[in-house]
Amino acid sequence: MPDLRDLYQEVIFDHNKKPRNFRKIEGVSRQAEGYNPLCGDRLTVYLRLEDGVVKDVSFEGAGCAISVASASLMTESLKGKTADQVEALFQSFHDLVTQPPGTPVGESPELGKLQVLGGVRDYPSRVKCATLAWHTVHAALENSEEPVSTE
Repeated sequence: MPDLRDLYQEVIFDHNKKPRNFRKIEGVSRQAEGYNPLCGDRLTVYLRLEDGVVKDVSFEGAGCAISVASASLMTESLKGKTADQVEALFQSFHDLVTQPPGTPVGESPELGKLQVLGGVRDYPSRVKCATLAWHTVHAALENSEEPVSTE
């Protein structure tokens, strides 16, 4: 499995170094702010919804490699999905990263590239870094004005 772990690390480093959808969307339908006090990660997620479908999603902010990579991968995976599909994907992702340490990462077609973050389960303090963007997009979908905190 070392080759697979190396591949996962490469994807995380690539998305951290060159995050996808790292920008503010003009004419957003919703947005939310998130903060992880443990790591200092801060981000804002922007959504443009049309007829209940995510037409565009982006983020801005700063954080650790896992937080930024997770937000980047998340934004790639949410375009074209309905709010219900976003919530289902969030639940699948949350289940992936919160399984007990050492649990093998199984194939999950609905998660696609998001599976690369499955290894954070072996580092429980990093789970909040990986899920911050997801909790923030959930708040945006709920149209919550309160900033999200992982604490």
